[in-house]
Amino acid sequence: MDRLRRLAPLLLVLSACGPDAPPAPPLTDADGPLRALQHGRIWTGTGAPLLEDGTVLVRGGRIVAVGPAASVEVPADAETVDLEGRWVVPGFINAHGHVGDVLGLEGGHYTRENLLRQLELYAWYGVTTVVSLGGDGDAGLALRDAQDVAELDRARLFVAGPVVEAETPEAARDVVAQLDPMGVDWIKIRVDDNLGTTRKMEPEVYTAVIDEAHARGLRVAAHVFYLEDARGLLQAGVDFIAHSVRDRLVDPRFIALMVETGVCYTPTLMREVSTFAYEERPEFFDDPFFLARADTAVVRQLSAPERQAQVRASTSAQRYKQALQQARTNLVVLAGAGLPIAMGTDTGPAGRFQGYFEHLEMEQMAAAGMTAEAVLRSATVTAARCMGLDDLGTVEEGHWADLVVLDADPLADITATRQVHSVWIAGNRVR
Repeated sequence: MDRLRRLAPLLLVLSACGPDAPPAPPLTDADGPLRALQHGRIWTGTGAPLLEDGTVLVRGGRIVAVGPAASVEVPADAETVDLEGRWVVPGFINAHGHVGDVLGLEGGHYTRENLLRQLELYAWYGVTTVVSLGGDGDAGLALRDAQDVAELDRARLFVAGPVVEAETPEAARDVVAQLDPMGVDWIKIRVDDNLGTTRKMEPEVYTAVIDEAHARGLRVAAHVFYLEDARGLLQAGVDFIAHSVRDRLVDPRFIALMVETGVCYTPTLMREVSTFAYEERPEFFDDPFFLARADTAVVRQLSAPERQAQVRASTSAQRYKQALQQARTNLVVLAGAGLPIAMGTDTGPAGRFQGYFEHLEMEQMAAAGMTAEAVLRSATVTAARCMGLDDLGTVEEGHWADLVVLDADPLADITATRQVHSVWIAGNRVR
């Protein structure tokens, strides 16, 4: 049973396009008005061919029909939106982000208002769902519990609560027991010594976390850096590898464990970039897509010569710059082995720009060697299935109508994801 549970994310990825998916529940006029998005080039994420002239019909926040424009009947009372041949893709899903207490470059602002600001920002950039892996509290849980509605107008949020910190197996079990009643979606642990500067969680402790979480029906995501730790976590039954292996090349033993367990892997390449990017003025500070919603005060602070000098002098920044190259190499190896890769960024902490960094992450993944379509799948259907979000990630009947409409073809060039025409969440235009 344990093996089947751990294989579930991979099996869901493989079955997402299958013909046996349950039919959508019938909707009535009581579920709200109809909206038809017409004449779009629709990439559904299901494995079906691109719909060159397609229609998506939405009611009650969910898709009730999708198909060729000529075969989808649009009722006379439906509101219609002509997409004029633009590309339609599922909303982007960040499998590892943070929606927390950061405002500008400061912490200490974990409020409903600040969380909503962040979720609206993610949505503006087309990131319609964020799995926040750590630092989450009651305000985040309340927003998570209020999002399954047809009126939703911001990104969806799933949470892990506080990161588990414990030094003994008994203490670890106690922390998980305290998190369980909160109703968290994930348990998050860190198995890393921060380049040798802190104590790493011991195997007997993380094994206790995993065992206790599984006994309570909870999944565990692990922050890792070292290959040896990632292998140990897989053997202990972890459910999600929440960062790249960055110390050395992944080996056949690790790949075999990933295949056997079906655990998903998220590279978070932009996490590494953020550690050294501000040693000089990064190119993206001049990108209109970034500047449209950037906090100009933060841009000024990060551009200050004294801050740039501090980054250049930082030993850890330079080591993480080297680690990025190893992370990119490992991503190509694991993607080439057919393992499920979920797009994640670790955005949310200061200097990791929510919404925009997800687009840079996709560009990094493509630069590492993934095809544009593979990256797109990673940011939509694979991320959804890896995180257990069964009614998100594809454009199909019964799923939430979370969509991004683009002015250019993302299958030809993944940077086309930055040419956003509109964003729709639960069928509501939020941009």
